[in-house]
Amino acid sequence: MVFTRPKKVIFYEKPGCAGNGRQKELLKKYGVSFEVRSMISNKWDKPTLEAFFEGLSKEEIYNPFATKIKEGKFDPNAYTKEELIEQMLKEPLLIKRPLIEVDDVKLCGFDIAKLNALLEIDMPVPKDINACLSSDKCEEHNH
Repeated sequence: MVFTRPKKVIFYEKPGCAGNGRQKELLKKYGVSFEVRSMISNKWDKPTLEAFFEGLSKEEIYNPFATKIKEGKFDPNAYTKEELIEQMLKEPLLIKRPLIEVDDVKLCGFDIAKLNALLEIDMPVPKDINACLSSDKCEEHNH
């Protein structure tokens, strides 16, 4: 019998985000152990953040539910991917959540297909798992 070492999983969230809460519950239900860290209090640098965005388009890395974007105070289309990352370093709420590390693989967003492959599990794709629902109660409701 071959035992594989459990993978080290880190889940970067916005504390109090109901959507991240649903995602963490799904992982727990499928037996995934993970460490939770705050995206907001984490000290990001450009190379670390860029590693999560490798191979992704500009549209795939920002949080469309961020208050500044929803209120029209920040237009991600006015920035290149590079400039958008610079803005995210100053304002982590602009980053698409969650960021997840599985050993040395970094993911932006809750990509169930990729997580299933990396973690060798078979999670379903629940409706609304990546949505920010208006019924969600977030702390201070800054998405």
